[in-house]
Amino acid sequence: MSFGQGGPQSQWDPWTPQSQQQPQQQPWNGGDGGAAPDWAALAEASEARAKRRRLLFIGGGALATVAIASAVAVAVVSANGSGQAADGPSSRLPATADIPSSTATEPSFAPTSAPPPLDPKDFVSSAKKDKAPLSPDLLFPGTQLTMGDTVYKKGPTADTRTCGSAAQGTLPKVLDANDCTRLLRVTYTKGDTAVTVGVAVFDTEAQAAEAKKQADKKSIVRSLSGGGVKSFCTGAVCRSTTNAYGRYAYFTVAGFTDGKNVTEKSTEVFRAGDDLAEFAFRQIRRRGEAQASAAAEG
Repeated sequence: MSFGQGGPQSQWDPWTPQSQQQPQQQPWNGGDGGAAPDWAALAEASEARAKRRRLLFIGGGALATVAIASAVAVAVVSANGSGQAADGPSSRLPATADIPSSTATEPSFAPTSAPPPLDPKDFVSSAKKDKAPLSPDLLFPGTQLTMGDTVYKKGPTADTRTCGSAAQGTLPKVLDANDCTRLLRVTYTKGDTAVTVGVAVFDTEAQAAEAKKQADKKSIVRSLSGGGVKSFCTGAVCRSTTNAYGRYAYFTVAGFTDGKNVTEKSTEVFRAGDDLAEFAFRQIRRRGEAQASAAAEG
């Protein structure tokens, strides 16, 4: 029994999308009426086409990767050329061409030098530069003085042009020998303790230094009383100090207003004398600082 051929053999390609017709398997009858399909050849052809598609896909992907990488590189170069800082992490280093070379020429600047600061002591070391107004109340302002936790009441003041008349012992000779021009005095009290500070004015620092050098234990400024301050250190033992700064020599005499002698145990007198000597030094130095500041601003 044999089956007839229903028409011509359909050429269906399993890899061609347009082909929608399924192959019709022809029963083998051993006759010569039609040849059976070569399935091995069809499989080999199908495999070859699939291989070509894979190669094209891989090649296309590689080209796409190269294109993307090139676009990124162009974007990076463009960003570097714009002069704007990147917002990315600091680990992203600039291109080698953007890193300054160690052999690059360093910028040069014209040498500048600031003027040296003015020395306040220069302004109180000679009469030529020390031009600020001077008086006992300017040098020792106010009505009282606080040193640490101690308050001293300000008493009478004096400004003497004949320096020797405001001194006693060996001090008049020392002041006259070095051409003292003025002797400013002020007295401060605390309880029954009184201290007179005397500031001798000279034309030069050398004269003041020489006066300090020549002064001895008998070189004493005359105490200043009045204005409610009793006379002191006119016959009793008192304590005195001598020092100098710039063109000024300053002296203190401290004692009791009740006429008692000062002894080594009279700590309040020693302290009062030291406080007033320190204050005199500070005021002379401040005078120099004020004039130096004014000169610098001018």
